[in-house]
Amino acid sequence: MVEDQVLDRAYAALADPTRRRLLEALRGGDARITDLAAPLPMTFAGVSRHVGVLEAAGLVRREVRGREHWLSLQPQGLAAAQQWISDQTDFWSARADALAARLRRNNGRRSQGPGQGRSR
Repeated sequence: MVEDQVLDRAYAALADPTRRRLLEALRGGDARITDLAAPLPMTFAGVSRHVGVLEAAGLVRREVRGREHWLSLQPQGLAAAQQWISDQTDFWSARADALAARLRRNNGRRSQGPGQGRSR
């Protein structure tokens, strides 16, 4: 249940293009919220709300330095989401491999011609 909440917060945070843009801007290193907000077509309060969602998801960390609020990426916040995607990829890859093997077997039987397939 807790893992579901962590995943829900991470995916909800990543679902918004503004929040993804903020995360991309932070790849260059720590930044002040005011600098991140400047190029965005919204109010500072709107950007601040987006930052709050990113913080709640554990994707960024805020540090107050004097009067300035600095943000830094917290890549470990994506760990649960990354693990879930990896688990799904492994599962579906195995299923696809099994399907491909079955189709190869079926195609082999057909190419043998009538009466040459299975023995009963």
